[in-house]
Amino acid sequence: MSKVCEITGKSFMVGNNVSHSKRRTKRRFNANLFNKKFYLPEDDRWISLKISAAGLRYINKVGVHAAIKTAKEKGYLSAKK
Repeated sequence: MSKVCEITGKSFMVGNNVSHSKRRTKRRFNANLFNKKFYLPEDDRWISLKISAAGLRYINKVGVHAAIKTAKEKGYLSAKK
């Protein structure tokens, strides 16, 4: 499974490792992702999402149902969930 937040669409960023001698090599900054289960009282079921910390704050702010609806409209979340 990819390393992309299903609510906000956040993924990795690319940057450089910089040594003491200032040599630069490419590296990846991964998003702060974790798996979390949420209960949907409208559907009376549990869903499992891979979300970032920012996605969790967004869910706390607007609610699970509204966050999932927004993510589906933007194309971050597949239609099966």
